Amino acid sequence: MTFTSFRLFSAAARRFCRTALALFLTGAAAAAVAGAGEHEGHGRAMLSLGDSVVFGYITQDGFAYLNADNFLGYPDIVGAALRLDPANGSCPGETTSSFLSLNGPDNGCRLFKANFPLHEDYGSTQLNFALSYLGAHRNTKLVTVQLGANDGFLLLAACAGDPACIQARLPATLATVYANMNTILSNLRATGFKGVLMVVNYYSVDYSDPGQTGLTVALNQTLAAVAAANRAVVADAFTAFQRVASTPFAAGQTCKAALLNGNPQNQLQCDVHPSLTGQRLLAKAIGAAYLTTKRWDD
Repeated sequence: MTFTSFRLFSAAARRFCRTALALFLTGAAAAAVAGAGEHEGHGRAMLSLGDSVVFGYITQDGFAYLNADNFLGYPDIVGAALRLDPANGSCPGETTSSFLSLNGPDNGCRLFKANFPLHEDYGSTQLNFALSYLGAHRNTKLVTVQLGANDGFLLLAACAGDPACIQARLPATLATVYANMNTILSNLRATGFKGVLMVVNYYSVDYSDPGQTGLTVALNQTLAAVAAANRAVVADAFTAFQRVASTPFAAGQTCKAALLNGNPQNQLQCDVHPSLTGQRLLAKAIGAAYLTTKRWDD
């Protein structure tokens, strides 16, 4: 996605507190993952694919972009909780089209990758990286895919926010998301991957906004349909975030529920990316979906 709590500390202090809290909350397992070599230790691999939400992206974080380890996404939290070794192949701004083709329309992934490191080093498409990874890691137990939000952002930009334009072009955008996701999921299956294939859907950045939430629901319905067609399960981020945001104080506003990162330009607003609390909630949704489908017989 570039789907981008108030900020009471400097950027450096926030990063320190975010990382320290994540290690504390995930316990000794998280520390073991951080200290282990690349995809070593448990011998049970996990692959996460997608956009800025998966990456753990933070808007306007300065020199932090020079080291991808500054960004904690839900793959690290899920890996520690499920005792899996996570590989995070995500790219901020990735669309379903740019995932498949280096020339496909994207929302900033190519620019980011040209200037800053990703969690995983590859010059190919994210799909080619994923296929190579699965070929080399036959013990992979879980693959998560979260894509589609940036396709929506491109639509909003093309329509300059005009509701009539958005409604007119939305069916074609959703058809593209379905076709591309079908290609992605079927190719992942074609590697011989036998573990849990999971699609992570999207939260609304403001459940009190019917228009914005309606677009998220439409995208999630498309993702659910293509997941079902490819024997993939869905991690329901939408419902998890909605439940937490449904308090008298937050009143459906995901920002006021402290689930999104603060907007660098206005401490009383948020951008669209999940905070550490939001990342942990995404991890819980993924863990719950995994545990309902995975038989612990290995």
